[in-house]
Amino acid sequence: MRHLFSVWPEVSGRIKEAEHILLLTDYDGTLTPIVGRPELAILSENTRQLLKSIAEKPRITLGILSGRALVDLREKVGIRGIIYAGNHGLEIEGPGTKFVHPAAGGSKHVFEKVYHGLNDALKKFKGVLVENKRLSISVHYRLAEEDKPEEIEKAIKQVISDIKAEEQMLITTGKKVYELRPAVTWDKGNTIDLLIEKYGKGGKENGLLPMYLGDDLTDEDGFRAIEGYKAGLSVFVGEQNRQSKAHYFLESPSEVETFLERLLE
Repeated sequence: MRHLFSVWPEVSGRIKEAEHILLLTDYDGTLTPIVGRPELAILSENTRQLLKSIAEKPRITLGILSGRALVDLREKVGIRGIIYAGNHGLEIEGPGTKFVHPAAGGSKHVFEKVYHGLNDALKKFKGVLVENKRLSISVHYRLAEEDKPEEIEKAIKQVISDIKAEEQMLITTGKKVYELRPAVTWDKGNTIDLLIEKYGKGGKENGLLPMYLGDDLTDEDGFRAIEGYKAGLSVFVGEQNRQSKAHYFLESPSEVETFLERLLE
């Protein structure tokens, strides 16, 4: 894994040669710093303006992929005419596209039951936030006591068991968060494959350069999809991580902002 700016002449050459760029990026921890509560992750006005300018370029298609609910993501970013993929790609909106994974859409009533059960079961843990994202649930414990994550996970599994929803849900982990998602084979990698097919302008034979930037475990599926394409740029955001599938890294959302500036140049 190399720092993206250490090989910028090589990377900028690929950008200049590309017929079309599909720029896809995560939100939390990538475009914005990680914060204690999800509603506090506010996009800086400079980053928003950079993204807006990029989206206006005819040679670039821009998309934001996130674990957030689609409506929340769209409100946080606030740019028209781009792709929004919420709930790890279970719901997507973009130019000419409106998609909800059929299996996920059928699980909404179960998630509603689990959400209420989790609110009751986890209220004894100080600093835990249960976020209902309609097609999935996030249990944030960044503000909880440091010795509580195992107890919190056990309580989550008990609620799912009590509602008899074990076969309908997957529990995954992220940065101080447990994610409850429908038990379907769908992740950010599948989402990127779909977006390349939909917006890829004919693929690598026609000079497509897909890029994906992300910072968390769920983004590894996205990096795998980009690397499987064999002509893209995968960028991990954070300290150099040799475990990541990404080929490049940027150290922080601040460096991502610098990357967006360079991309515009």
